[in-house]
Amino acid sequence: MHMAATLKRTLESAQCQFEIVPHPHSASSLESARVASIPAERLAKPVILDDRKGHYLMAVVPASRHLDMSMVSKGGEHWELSSESTIARLFKDCELGAVPAVSEPYGMSMRVDPLLTRQQDIYFEAGDHESLVHMSTEEFLKLVPRAEVCELCPQPG
Repeated sequence: MHMAATLKRTLESAQCQFEIVPHPHSASSLESARVASIPAERLAKPVILDDRKGHYLMAVVPASRHLDMSMVSKGGEHWELSSESTIARLFKDCELGAVPAVSEPYGMSMRVDPLLTRQQDIYFEAGDHESLVHMSTEEFLKLVPRAEVCELCPQPG
């Protein structure tokens, strides 16, 4: 079990209550939810975006949903998916594909879909492919106080 050092420091400084949930190795957010036996709508999946001008944005949606790129941009913003090499550079202490849903310590803004904030509790990657952080949604919002809650994926139904 390996928690990213940046995430560990962030959790400690925010004095959040959380637990680590170990699970068999997984290669995607949906697979993590499946092998950890948790509902995919409670697993926060970060998507790293790049404006190609040196600014980055973490858009966080439930693992059960897909980010709608047309819902991310506001005003004159233009975001594109970041490359794997950029993500590896930004999240040096994380395994590729296991980025925690915490943006500020990594120098970027964050937008969270309200489908996640309406959950009782949230899970997110701890920085590797074999452990998740689990906490109440209230604790998660305390951890990401500057995150903007806005629609990022089409509503179910």
